[in-house]
Amino acid sequence: MSNKDVTTGIGRISYPHLFQPEAAPGQTEPKYSVTLLIPKTDTATKAALDAAIQAAINDGVKGYTGPIILSKPVVRDGDGPRPNGQPYGPECKGMWVIKAKSKNKPQIVDGQIQPIIDPTQMYAGCYGRVAGYMRAYAMAGATGVSFILNAVQKTGDGEPLGTPAPTAEEMFGAPAATPQVPQTPAPAGYPSNVGWPTNSSPWG
Repeated sequence: MSNKDVTTGIGRISYPHLFQPEAAPGQTEPKYSVTLLIPKTDTATKAALDAAIQAAINDGVKGYTGPIILSKPVVRDGDGPRPNGQPYGPECKGMWVIKAKSKNKPQIVDGQIQPIIDPTQMYAGCYGRVAGYMRAYAMAGATGVSFILNAVQKTGDGEPLGTPAPTAEEMFGAPAATPQVPQTPAPAGYPSNVGWPTNSSPWG
């Protein structure tokens, strides 16, 4: 195991794109990715992430002789602003926020290390761990470190994050009352059912 490898403690899964890759805004190459919300009380995971990031910086990038300077943080503070300056959601309060991604599909397993093949089982709000490694990069005039995703383990269910889809009643309103069909009197001279037995019908 390399000193750049990391297996996190249990955190909350957010923005999972684990079964189908998706291109990030402003990028064309789709990647598998997941964001993990790690409690700040998990000091062991934070220390492991910091050590792996520093190891990646020390190793540098093959063919690049300049220093690796983090153009953006690898681990973000959930109590601070997002990259766009907006605040994180309430689910991020008291959390470290880290995104792991990869061109290759990660292994996805449950608590018994059995493969998860149902995409609905890996939803934003469930709990799990992420395994991967830190890799330095130098491209387009920027340097930094990325967390490369290898595997995700779901450890438990939780309240789904995000706004739930509206119900049919919310979209269409309460069920309408069954319309009453008005009774039209029979035309004059038309035979009535007077004289028919009450338990019979006009069609036999």
